[in-house]
Amino acid sequence: MLIRNVEVYGQIMDVRTKGKLISEIGPHLGGVADFNGKGGAILPGLHDHHIHLNATAAALNSVRCGPPNVEDEEQLIAALNADGEGWLRGVGYHHSVAGEIDREWLDANGPDRPVRIQHRSGRLWILNSRALNELAIKTPRNGRLYDSDHLMRRRGFPDLTSLIKKLKSWGITGVTEVTPSNGLAEFDNYLEQAGDLNLSIMGNSELTDLNHTRRGHLKLHYHDHDLPPLSNLVREISVAHHAGRPVAAHCVTRAELMMTLAAIEEAGPMSGDRIEHAAIADQAAIEWMQRLGVIVVTQPNFITERLDAYRQDVPGKDHPNLWRLKSFADAGLRLAAGSDAPFGDPNPWAAMAAAVNRPAGFEHEAISPEEALALYTKPVNDAGGKPRRVAVGEPADLIVLDNSWEEAKANLLAVRASKL
Repeated sequence: MLIRNVEVYGQIMDVRTKGKLISEIGPHLGGVADFNGKGGAILPGLHDHHIHLNATAAALNSVRCGPPNVEDEEQLIAALNADGEGWLRGVGYHHSVAGEIDREWLDANGPDRPVRIQHRSGRLWILNSRALNELAIKTPRNGRLYDSDHLMRRRGFPDLTSLIKKLKSWGITGVTEVTPSNGLAEFDNYLEQAGDLNLSIMGNSELTDLNHTRRGHLKLHYHDHDLPPLSNLVREISVAHHAGRPVAAHCVTRAELMMTLAAIEEAGPMSGDRIEHAAIADQAAIEWMQRLGVIVVTQPNFITERLDAYRQDVPGKDHPNLWRLKSFADAGLRLAAGSDAPFGDPNPWAAMAAAVNRPAGFEHEAISPEEALALYTKPVNDAGGKPRRVAVGEPADLIVLDNSWEEAKANLLAVRASKL
């Protein structure tokens, strides 16, 4: 393939690919052009290093039940009672809208159809009576089910076609699927539906003995209220490491992060071990992660998307430690980014914009456009690796922007990309 008239790190060049690699870069390469970039910057395809594909695909056809779309109880009732039939799936609910709603509230205020609403945290489902009856769920009677995705999945896997098309429209050519309950059935489903999307698939211990290039980390997903004994977590990490499998641990709170780092230290760190989110990390935690050599995969988008909630719910003393970027980079931590969609916006350019132009009070953790882009160009199987480049011999999963990099970085939110 011959790609003509593209900007390669500030210079207008032609790029030729052969098979899956870049074979030649130079001005005025011979041959008939397959694509004219019209001076737009050519970049490695972007990689979302933390996404939930099935949940994001389902969310595309779901009712938004939380900020910024829905801000109060009246708006929530209106959203739920819009025209429709069959199952209603709501997403993004937050208690700031109407409090701790439950089965009784949904029965009184929602439509006469099965309703299930997912809390913004991703851990809680709230079901009305019709939904509980259809799924034959008898407890808890209030319809508030924690960590029960396996019960919701009885209705089958969603079609990923529309989601993958949308991801590619932003220049995303690969993703890391991080859902902790992923087993063999989910693994096979992703492979079947993903097409040419470059995948790494995390999951549970069911995948540990799977000999496949797309099998990823063991996902650890514990929370403050149910942290296991340290010895149990050490054992779980040790078993994975012994099988040659690094771990990726959900760490949103300080307690989750401290527990995980202690367990990794005792088990012995393995190259590739990841901390997901690192939402609150003080200097001591940064130095500990540095010593262990773990990779941090964070979500720059959340500081913008959830700003009002953070200002209200997170103590002021922790604001400097919230969703850090520059401090991680300055400490030499290996760093990458993902959206955490559907709990965050899957548009990587919006996340890059948030990383560069952080809100008032959080500016100290801003990074440059080039550093933000680098968070999304790490190799598919190594979020801690060096950013991929447009160079001879490098993979040919390339995208072309609709303008130069200088123009693009001036307004990252407006970037448009074409996958080659």
